[in-house]
Amino acid sequence: MNPLGLALAALAVFCAAFAVLYAVARRMDNYGIVDIAWSYAFGVFALGSVCTAPGWGVRRGLFAGMAVIWSLRLGTHLCIRVLGHHPVEDVRYQRLRQNWGGRFAVKMFWFYQLQAVSVVLLGLPFIIGMRSPSPSLRPLEIAGAVLWLVAVGGEALADAQLAAFRRNPARQGRICTDGLWRYSRHPNYFFEWLVWVAYFLFALASPWGWITFISPAGILFLLLRVTGIPMTEAESIRRKGDDYRRYQQTTNAFVPWLPKE
Repeated sequence: MNPLGLALAALAVFCAAFAVLYAVARRMDNYGIVDIAWSYAFGVFALGSVCTAPGWGVRRGLFAGMAVIWSLRLGTHLCIRVLGHHPVEDVRYQRLRQNWGGRFAVKMFWFYQLQAVSVVLLGLPFIIGMRSPSPSLRPLEIAGAVLWLVAVGGEALADAQLAAFRRNPARQGRICTDGLWRYSRHPNYFFEWLVWVAYFLFALASPWGWITFISPAGILFLLLRVTGIPMTEAESIRRKGDDYRRYQQTTNAFVPWLPKE
């Protein structure tokens, strides 16, 4: 199947799947489960790509493995967090309920459909990066795999440090500055973005790979301007006030760096 045909087929499947998921979320009255499905969907997409793409089997297997491991780790992390707090919904969706008012249910359906579209657009590296005719790994692909390893490890470490901080009852209501969180207010988001840079680097070695710049660019826009840092920080300021404002003044928002004294 050619890349366009695969993308259109994937779009139809994911739109249908996310429509079913919407019905489940509405019955549960917890729309945060879409984050879990969104994460797992990329692993499914990568597996579909590896089964339909031509090219060297080692390359296809390596790239699919990278996608599936990341997808399973993030999806499982979110599953534990979202379902562990159920029936309390993630604060982002609570805010959307307030902002959208009486049209919340209709708008949320289209929000779920937008997640399906984003899986296909952001997953373009999986379609294109597996189709290189070269029978060996190229330097860009090796660089992408190495960066992916660093990024997934960094994201897992940041998540683990934050989880350990939150498990300590003595630290309730305080700001996590342990480990990576001393150098960035959102190290998990930074390493998440690096994962998508790694996918782009890997795909860049294939014909038309440059098109996949949409993946790291799109993720960066979402993290910096939409559902990532803006919403998270607004909630942190609401809950922690001046303590969080001081944290903002001393610590980079995204890229880890030495804190300001």
